[in-house]
Amino acid sequence: MYIVTSTVEVPEEKTEDLIKIYQNRSRRVDLAEGFHQFRLIQNTKKLNELTVHLEWHSEEAYLKWVRSNEFKEIHELEKYYPDKALAGIVPKVRQYEVVAE
Repeated sequence: MYIVTSTVEVPEEKTEDLIKIYQNRSRRVDLAEGFHQFRLIQNTKKLNELTVHLEWHSEEAYLKWVRSNEFKEIHELEKYYPDKALAGIVPKVRQYEVVAE
């Protein structure tokens, strides 16, 4: 299994706005070959820190998604968020290989 996380810190007053964006996400990634699970997780000590947690069957499946037109289309839309405080946030992305279960 391959896990990719994308963590952002948003202005505190924008936390709920970002959560709603993800609650209403397109779900296009859910249909990608090799995709396993999506979660949006919130830091319990720092509520304005949110992490997208994606699970994939393999690194190859993830890379195929990243190179797809759908991925590019979805991420291109982020540039046009009406809320400039959210549009300018750069996530910290990390990738992990599951080595024991």
